[in-house]
Order: sequence, then structure tokens, then C-alpha cells
Amino acid sequence: MLVDDICLITKHLNSPSATCPVVIGCLNPHSFVEALDDEAFHQALRGCTYLLPDGDGICLALKRYRSITLGKIAGDDLHRHLLAALGQRGGKVYYMGSSEKVLSLIRRRIAAEHPTLQVRTYEPSFCDELGDDESRRIIADINSYAPDLLFVSMTAPKQEKWVEKHRKQLTGVKIVASIGAAFDFYAGTVKRAPAWALRLRLEWLVRLLKEPRRMWHRNFVSTPRFLRYLRKNSNFITTNSQTKSKCPSSAN
Repeated sequence: MLVDDICLITKHLNSPSATCPVVIGCLNPHSFVEALDDEAFHQALRGCTYLLPDGDGICLALKRYRSITLGKIAGDDLHRHLLAALGQRGGKVYYMGSSEKVLSLIRRRIAAEHPTLQVRTYEPSFCDELGDDESRRIIADINSYAPDLLFVSMTAPKQEKWVEKHRKQLTGVKIVASIGAAFDFYAGTVKRAPAWALRLRLEWLVRLLKEPRRMWHRNFVSTPRFLRYLRKNSNFITTNSQTKSKCPSSAN
């Protein structure tokens, strides 16, 4: 279900731990078309409890073809909001992914900004797919820690497929979120687009100028393909129709 109400997600922090966690994914035009060619990725996205409209292209397409207005929520937005919400009462956070350099910066920043939070991290092997032995070790470590929040950053579609494959084994975890570049943004190793670019829906352009090799394919191959798909399949996604709830101001 595609939503732009973070409070629908935040409320699960106050729920008892379930045998299977709430799973959050991010959807943008690039991941949408990648999933057309990757059935495992497609099923991972469909298996998410909530999908965030992490791309202005998704929001514009919904408004143009289905008269539905949703606001963009990036993985970075979700990450900061959930940290603030959990930090109000204290809890445990587990970070899986990225490098030890990034993870150490995250631990340091959380200690300064959210002293009520406990943090554990894991740097997985750099490979196309984690092996079964390593996955078992990671899952055992996560379950023994029993975090309220599990953030995964191994780039799409690797992170989403790993979560989908192992979600039923993640007992005691309340929320799992695949948030990609949010680790680097929070650590400060990569700067997110400035506020003016976000307001003008130009974050894609800022990222393209900063990382032309990486972002070229997304903007000049994936986006045109996404638009072509929409012309033939305008009823392309399920959205949430509930009235938005009000988030506590301290969690914004």
C-alpha cells in the first residue's frame, strides 16, 4: 500500500512486537521499472506493508493519471522521523548495511542527538547477494538484540529482496525499513539536496549533477520507460485512502 502518512507507520512503534515485522519500502520511477524485469524485486515491493512515494515522478503520475495527491517521502525523511518518535521514550535501533566508517558516524550522531536510543550495527559483505551463512548470523544477532527499528541499506533491489526473503525469521522486530542512501545522508558522508531544491521538486537534478554516472540511467532510461508504461497502464498502483492522522509535533 502506497502512503504518504508517516504516522501510519509510527503507530507500530507502540504495538507489541509481532512474529513478523511491519516492512517499509520506497518506490520511485527507477525502482518501479526495475521491478518490471525482476520478479523477485517485484514481489519484495508488493510484500511491503507500506510503500513510500520516494520520487516526485510517482507523486506526479498519481496526480496526473488517478487524481490522487500524495507528498513525497524519502527514506531519509522516514528515518529521521522514526528516530525522533522512538527517541521520545527510548528504544533499540539496528543498522544493517553500508561501511563501518558510515556506521560509526551514525552511532556518534545518534548518541549526541538521541541519547535515549541504543544502537547496534552490522557491516555486511560487499557482494551481489548475501550468503546463507552470513544471513543466518545477521538474523541471529538481530533477533537477540530485538530492536524496535531495523534499518537496511544495501542499495535496491538487494536490500528489499533480502528483507522479503528473511522477514518471517525476524522475530521481535517491530519495523523494518529499506532506506538506501539515508545512511550516508545521516552520517554526513553525502549531502542531500538543499531545501529549495526539495520544494521545487528538483532533487533529481541536484543528484544528477553530483553523481552523473550513477544517476544518468535513472533519469534518461528509467524515467522515459516509466512514462511509456503509464500511458498503457494508468491504474498502476494501490494507494491508501484513509484520512491522514496528526503526528506529534516533537516527532516531525
